Amino acid sequence: MSKTACGHGERGRRCGSTARWGVGASGGHGPIRYTVTHYVPGCWIRFGFTAPRGFRGFHEFAVSRAGDRAVLRHTLAMHLRGPARLSWPLVFGPLHDALAEDSLDCAEQAVTGQAGEPARWSPYVRLLRCLLRRAAEQAAAGASAALRSRW
Repeated sequence: MSKTACGHGERGRRCGSTARWGVGASGGHGPIRYTVTHYVPGCWIRFGFTAPRGFRGFHEFAVSRAGDRAVLRHTLAMHLRGPARLSWPLVFGPLHDALAEDSLDCAEQAVTGQAGEPARWSPYVRLLRCLLRRAAEQAAAGASAALRSRW
């Protein structure tokens, strides 16, 4: 499946995935890592968290029938340990919720051709994304400088 633009929203979200999913496939977003533990094509996919430390649980997407309609449900079940008890509510939880809402908007766009009321990122989520982007850019610049100094 190729990536396609949603054509809506404040930030030009991208929909679709080039990933090939199946049990055992791994992926993630930044420091959040997971492995596909269950997969029924077109019906259900469950991702078990593998990182960061302290995230124990899963999130999943499932499609079910509701009369003549289909319902796409996202479920998150997680137990937090150690530093994750702070990092989830302060950082990862708001980012996860924004990403899940974007995913559901993209699914609606793919099925109906439009997203009724696209989710909007809160000012706090926009701030977190900006800070994380800057941290990633600084880390990349530091790694590049370290490589140059070795040559």
